Amino acid sequence: MRQRRSLLALLSCLLSVAVVTACGGSKTASSGDGPEKKTITVASLPLVDAAGLHVAVKQKFFEAEGLHVQIKPVAQSIQALPALKNGQVDVIAGANYVTFLQAYAQGALKLRIVADGASEAPRFMALLVMPNSPIKQPQDLVGKTIAVNILNNIQTVTFNEVLKANNVDPTKVKYRAVPFPQMGAALQKGEVDAVHTGEPFGSDFQRKLGARMVLDGGGAPVTELPVSGYVSTQDFVQKYPKTAAAFQRAVQKAQQLATSDRKKVEEVLPSYAHVDAQTAAVLSLPNFPTSLNATRLQRLPDLMLKDGLLKSRLDMKNVIFIPPAK
Repeated sequence: MRQRRSLLALLSCLLSVAVVTACGGSKTASSGDGPEKKTITVASLPLVDAAGLHVAVKQKFFEAEGLHVQIKPVAQSIQALPALKNGQVDVIAGANYVTFLQAYAQGALKLRIVADGASEAPRFMALLVMPNSPIKQPQDLVGKTIAVNILNNIQTVTFNEVLKANNVDPTKVKYRAVPFPQMGAALQKGEVDAVHTGEPFGSDFQRKLGARMVLDGGGAPVTELPVSGYVSTQDFVQKYPKTAAAFQRAVQKAQQLATSDRKKVEEVLPSYAHVDAQTAAVLSLPNFPTSLNATRLQRLPDLMLKDGLLKSRLDMKNVIFIPPAK
C-alpha cells in the first residue's frame, strides 16, 4: 500500500508539473508561454525619441518579459531599413514615420508599427541660427537654406506647417540634408543659414554654440503630431507574435515611466545620446505616447497626403501591430 501511495503521489506531482506548477510548489511558465525569440536586435538612433528603449533596458522591463535586447546604434533610421527588410535587425527604434509609411505605401516594406515612440511637444524641435545671424523673425527665412536630417520627411512636413502658420510660404525656403550630429559644424561654417533640429541636439547647440531659436518646431500647429516609433515587419510579427507583444509591453511600460518621471529619461541620455548630464537636465522632451492608437497616428499620413508625400490615403489600422488574444 505504501508503494502504491508513493506511486500515486508521484503521478499527481508529474501531472501538476505538466499543467502549471513544479513539485516544489513554485510557478513556472510552459515553454509556449514566453516569447518565441528570446534575443532581438534593435537599431536605435541617438535621439530623445528612443529614450523609452533605453529606459526599458535600464529598468529591466525587457528582462521581465523574457527578452534580451541587443541595441545597434545608427545615425539615421533609413540606414537601418535594408537590415530590417533582410532580417538582420528586428526592430528600429526612433524610426521616423514618414520614411517608413512611404516605403509601406510604395510596397517596398511590409511595415508594422510595434509601439509608438514620440510625438511633437513645444521646443522638442527647433529652428536655430547662430547668435549673430541676421535672421530675426520667420519672414527672414525666405530664400535661406535650412538643414534637416532627411529631405521630404518628418522635419519638412512639420516645419512646413509651422511656416504656414507664420505666414511664410514653404516653397520660398531651401532644405538641405545634413545629419543631426553634423548640423552644428555646418551652422558654424555658414554652410547653411539655419538648422531645424531635434533634441538633444537643439539644446546642445544652444548651450555650446550660443545658437538662437527663431521658431519652435514643436509648437502649434504640430503639437502632438506623431513623429517616430518602434517599427518592424509583417513577417516578424507574424512569425514571432509573442515576442512582438512582449517588446510592446516593455516599451509601453517604459513610456509610462518616462512620462511620469523625467529623471528616468535624463539618466539614460548620456549613455546613448552622447550628451552630458547638464544638457540632459535642460533639453525639451517630446511626448511619450503610452499606447498604440490608430486614430491618433492617422493625423500624420493625412498630412503627408496633403503635402504630396503619399499618393493615396493610408489607413493606420492596417499598419499597427495588435497583439494576439491570449
